[in-house]
Amino acid sequence: MNILIIEDEKHASDKLKKMLGVLDPGIRVVDVLESVQQSVEWLMARQAPDLIFMDIQLDDGICFEIFEAVKIQTPVIFTTAFDEYALRAFKVNSIDYLLKPVDKGNLAAALEKFKTLYAGKSASIPEIERLISQLGGSYKTRFFIKAGEHCKSVPVSEVKCFYIVGKATLMKTASGFHYGLEYSLENLQKILDPVKFFRINRGHIINIDFIHDIISYSASRLLVVLKDEKEIPNLIVSREKVPEFRQWLDR
Repeated sequence: MNILIIEDEKHASDKLKKMLGVLDPGIRVVDVLESVQQSVEWLMARQAPDLIFMDIQLDDGICFEIFEAVKIQTPVIFTTAFDEYALRAFKVNSIDYLLKPVDKGNLAAALEKFKTLYAGKSASIPEIERLISQLGGSYKTRFFIKAGEHCKSVPVSEVKCFYIVGKATLMKTASGFHYGLEYSLENLQKILDPVKFFRINRGHIINIDFIHDIISYSASRLLVVLKDEKEIPNLIVSREKVPEFRQWLDR
């Protein structure tokens, strides 16, 4: 099994390598990286390992910046001295979250979890969702909206889609109203439930509950039709998003 370690403290990476070697002699540490930049360059240029051990606070930033720069499908076990990043970790590819100093018993349990989950990969998504639930985390459930002198709270479940017009971010509700938001689509992606919402292109995030139809638009793109929607034109899933979109629909 090939493992990549992303850790900026040499004594911590050395200790981790030693423990891994004792727990499983078949483990091969392919590299040890110390920064966000190094990690992005490495992951873009090389074949993905079987598993990544990743510290959260690195030499030049927070490890989540790596996920923003390169698509990581490899499972990750996070190691950190802080527990406040746990929910954010489980929103990406995490299968476990180990607090430093890493305990040998906890490390062994994390490796066993990895082997169990990825002997049958279909179990990985439900497991991660279960862990998020256990951590008590929640996604955004409503938006406070001010329209002139009036204010209201709009449940996220009533939002058909979020979209960009110029530099403004808006949302369209099932009742037909458009509201401006002080969020970027990038920020919305982080706070919306990924089971319900998907960013299909640079300008639109859609709610799965309001999809009426999906049509093959070309050899490599899809067209999405929202329920009872006339104001917003049919939406195109961008070419690079199609594979991930198919997985999202089939989870």
